[in-house]
Amino acid sequence: MVCSAPMKVAKEGRRVASPGVPAAATWLTASWISHHGISASSWGSRLPILQGGTFAFVAPSVAMLSLPTWKCPTWTLNASLVNTSSPEFTEEWQKRIRELQGAIMVASCVQMLVGFSGLIGFLMRFIGPLTVAPTIALVALPLFDTAGSDAGIHWGIAATTVFLIVLFSQYLKTIAVPVPVYGREKKCHTSKFYLFQVFPVLMGLCISWLLCFVLTVTNALPSVPTAYGYLARTDTKGNVLNQAPWFRLPYPGQWGLPTISLAGVFGIIAGVISSVVESVGDYYACARLVGAPPPPKHAINRGIGIEGLGCLLAGAWGTGNGTTSFSENVGALGITRVGSRMVIVAAGCVLLLMGIFGKIGAAFATIPTPVIGGMFLVMFGVITAVGISNLQYVDMNSSRNLFVFGFSIYCGLAVPNWVNKNPEKLHTGILQLDQVIQVLLTTGMFVGGLLGFLLDNTIPGSLEERGLLTWNQIQEESEETTKALEVYSLPCGIGTKFCTSSCTQGLPFWPRLENGGKGEVGASQLTLCSQDSSGERPKGATETRM
Repeated sequence: MVCSAPMKVAKEGRRVASPGVPAAATWLTASWISHHGISASSWGSRLPILQGGTFAFVAPSVAMLSLPTWKCPTWTLNASLVNTSSPEFTEEWQKRIRELQGAIMVASCVQMLVGFSGLIGFLMRFIGPLTVAPTIALVALPLFDTAGSDAGIHWGIAATTVFLIVLFSQYLKTIAVPVPVYGREKKCHTSKFYLFQVFPVLMGLCISWLLCFVLTVTNALPSVPTAYGYLARTDTKGNVLNQAPWFRLPYPGQWGLPTISLAGVFGIIAGVISSVVESVGDYYACARLVGAPPPPKHAINRGIGIEGLGCLLAGAWGTGNGTTSFSENVGALGITRVGSRMVIVAAGCVLLLMGIFGKIGAAFATIPTPVIGGMFLVMFGVITAVGISNLQYVDMNSSRNLFVFGFSIYCGLAVPNWVNKNPEKLHTGILQLDQVIQVLLTTGMFVGGLLGFLLDNTIPGSLEERGLLTWNQIQEESEETTKALEVYSLPCGIGTKFCTSSCTQGLPFWPRLENGGKGEVGASQLTLCSQDSSGERPKGATETRM
């Protein structure tokens, strides 16, 4: 996408292997891993959610880099004829990264403003399931071509990856594996561990990766670069590990001074809007899974503001992406029932260390393309389903709601497809405005989300029919109860024991004391568990501690 090895995107959309892979992919991977934030669980929403790279920025980034100004030069498209370590080639991909940096940093400031000003809390009364569903679904739906192209490098390997992930996550998830455990009382003993529940994707990737290695060593895969299945070999990127340094500390501006264009900023802002909507949905889902009260407005405002700060840091460090709440992490909470903030902080610290050690990032960069394609097929499908699942609050027997959702989704796919095929027909006479319009109209989540928002708020319909009645009830029930104060208050007694003046209490992201008093959080650790619809704890449910 940015003319960087090991892969380059040719005009026909296929990827071509590079014979000499530079450290660029490794550096980007290391920078991305190092910015999986740990601040959200400590200072943001206070929920056990890990921050990481977001697919919401992929579509606007591709749209921005598809503009004539940023299309890769013809001489870079044939990887076999390019010296990937030459200064000319390095400058080609680095200037595109700098453009992404500038757009992400400016857009992240908008996100911080939306969060810390309380605007997102105000807009929640207008944003309903019919806005959230198409926005999140269109994060993944337009990427079907990417997933299919990657998987199509070798459908056998991709199908094996899909089969393993589905096998582990769906069929074997209830099977416990005995593992050795050391405790103070029982000393060395065995305990049951649901291995397939916790690591289905990781195990599927590793086994498929190992299979590709065996097929490479035995020369079962073709060795001719133009042959079908060549990119399934593990030695096509063999120089990555050799060239990657053992230790490399990412730093701001490592690719040079970021550049800013109006089209890029507006495009990434569309991704920010989608990311914000997705994060709000993740907050509610996470709270429901761990048995916590729904997040109050101040927690949502603070969480979105902190995520904006994470995007700003990610842009400054040149990751080529922003950060958002990981929906996959929320799904893992439902499987593992581990909702401890300290576990999330520890996981974030591990990822920071992984980003510093270059060899680890290089190892991830050598994963064969069809293995990634198989994972994409599963991941993008789940993300689409997560978006559509928001319709559970809506009356889908209503022709109004069917029209709003169906029209929004279809236009979110059809309009970007037409604009990509006919970019020359969008001319206003102002170059900057043409670029902004092209980026926005080629971003499916923006088109679908905007249409869903406008139609849902203008076409007559009752609150119950639109699903807003349930959402508003959930929000009202969460406002400033004692339990909510325990879960969503700031650490170290900030806002409850300290900094409780009227000035701070007026901030949109500051915890509100119950009844205006100087109440104290009565428990340093809150034990939570999943509950059924009757409010009772189901038999055998696992407790979750935050």
